[in-house]
Amino acid sequence: MSRVTTPKETFEDSFMVSLRPRTLDEYVGQEKIKKRLKVAMEAAKIRGEPLDHILLAGPPGLGKTTLAHIIANEMGAHIHVTSGPVIERQGDLAAIITSLDFQDVLFIDEVHRLSRVVEEILYSAMEDFKLDIMIGKGPSARSIRIDVQPFTLVAATTRSGLISAPLRNRFGMVFELDFYSDVEIKEIVERTANKLGVEITEEAAVYVARRSRGTPRIANRLVKRIRDVATIRDSSVITLEIARETMKMLEIDDHGLDNMDRKILKMIIETFKGGPVGIKSLAASMGVEPDTISEVYEPYLLQAGFIARTHRGRVATEKAWKHLGYEKSIGPLWNGDV
Repeated sequence: MSRVTTPKETFEDSFMVSLRPRTLDEYVGQEKIKKRLKVAMEAAKIRGEPLDHILLAGPPGLGKTTLAHIIANEMGAHIHVTSGPVIERQGDLAAIITSLDFQDVLFIDEVHRLSRVVEEILYSAMEDFKLDIMIGKGPSARSIRIDVQPFTLVAATTRSGLISAPLRNRFGMVFELDFYSDVEIKEIVERTANKLGVEITEEAAVYVARRSRGTPRIANRLVKRIRDVATIRDSSVITLEIARETMKMLEIDDHGLDNMDRKILKMIIETFKGGPVGIKSLAASMGVEPDTISEVYEPYLLQAGFIARTHRGRVATEKAWKHLGYEKSIGPLWNGDV
């Protein structure tokens, strides 16, 4: 069973497509981004031009893919979805781009994982709507330039720092998505419950929102797990009692931390005396990849104030020590589960 609080998309999430909002008005949160997008889309429609290329950056689960689909829907265009790791050769990307119709949206997820060789053919396609393709090999090789239909590239990344400057500079709009507030997540929880055909009480929605780590994808997943428990209890309403029972079963505490999050904090505190500790040393001690910690676990722990980054490594904050019941001078205050 996959980790419920992982912000990364899982196989189960592929069945959540129906939960995605289809318009900007239905999309909850990211108000500044929505305002800028509305103006840009209305202006593009009036001029009859494709929308500027857009880069969406931020941690997993905040709605980058959903925004890409909304942009295509609002513009009345078709969306073509792919990802950086899938496009291995220039020919793969060229085949996709030449198949696009006027004003179509090309969505590339994990764009930072595009190889530099593949990335280079994007430059002329984005700026001039032309493709430079090499034909043949060796001395007989030659370059030809072909026209492509004007399109909009919407790219998503969880690591904007890995995107090369030439590619980044070709995006007309760059949006950094933020974690959601509890109020916004509560609205998403209520909307998801309604779409799943169950009622949820006000206090239960607040309870779930506070444990969703500011991430819509996690909120949707938690609602589904709580609905399962409600079904077993033969209840058509998600109550606070059922929500609490589910969280206890999933080992998610009041701050939305699961067992793996607590293990990371305990490792920093117990093994490395609170830090600082390098990401590679921490990952080796945990038996996971450094990228997994930096991309999956760390963003929320940083945002929630449980760890801090220094030039020497990661440090467990005072909030983490207190949350896990540790006293810096005397060690653990108790040995039980949090």
